Amino acid sequence: MTKIGFIGLGNMGGPMAANLVKAGHDVTATDLSIGAVDRAVEAGCQRGETVAAAVKDADVVVTMLPAGAHVRSVYTEDYGVIANAKEGALFIDSSTVDVDSARAVITAATDKGFAMVDAPVSGGVAAATAGSLTFMVGGEKQSFEAARPILEAMGKNIFHAGDAGNGQVAKIANNMLLGITMIGTCEAFNLAEKLGLDAQTFFDISSTASGQSWSMTSYCPAAGPVPTAPSNNDYKPGFAAAMMLKDMRLAQEAAHQAKAATPLGAQAEALFALMESAGKDDLDFSGVMKLIRGTL
Repeated sequence: MTKIGFIGLGNMGGPMAANLVKAGHDVTATDLSIGAVDRAVEAGCQRGETVAAAVKDADVVVTMLPAGAHVRSVYTEDYGVIANAKEGALFIDSSTVDVDSARAVITAATDKGFAMVDAPVSGGVAAATAGSLTFMVGGEKQSFEAARPILEAMGKNIFHAGDAGNGQVAKIANNMLLGITMIGTCEAFNLAEKLGLDAQTFFDISSTASGQSWSMTSYCPAAGPVPTAPSNNDYKPGFAAAMMLKDMRLAQEAAHQAKAATPLGAQAEALFALMESAGKDDLDFSGVMKLIRGTL
């Protein structure tokens, strides 16, 4: 049994902490939301009144936070992880943040003698609940191997992406691709339907042809063909368009810094931003189908 401090109990963090408890670990959890902490306690976690209290006895600290500013603060401020963790603790940050923040925080931790990896996730709330997340991990090989048993309690696919920050690189590149392919899939279904080909027939053909993608076969944005897809549940997330837009913006920020051409990524970001402007970014990201159809 490992003593774990868990910080950040939102839609993803809450189920992840619960799965660590199910795996037999001693988890002390904290969050700014008292309700989120209450739910974690109901799932078997110990209550952490503060960040310092949650991490002071922990062998491993796991964080799942909204943005880079939160990660920097939680790790580097006087109240935070680095200042209050015990010697030899391992830090795992599963937030999706900008690459610079990930690398800066890992440097701050390693400068103080701590091992740390960035380990953003893919899979959404359903996978977080099922313990089937994919983790993309950046950091030293030894730190990755130390983190692996903890990550395996929360996910089924654990990849070492290389140096510090490379987990974030993999995550934002993957989600940029996902956003682009989802929009293309929406456009294809919309075109087919407007030309008289129903969604199920187009799905049956294209899902076994060269147009096949995960966005089509696992998460079809047209209602009907994939019963478990959000398109069959009024586009309730799932993975909200707001979260996809966050990742698209991170990808564009990184692309500008790296001087990498991402014209489709930029256009995809703009379309998800239209959902935000319309106040519909609480829909699943596959709800971009409504934007393309003109029914948003």
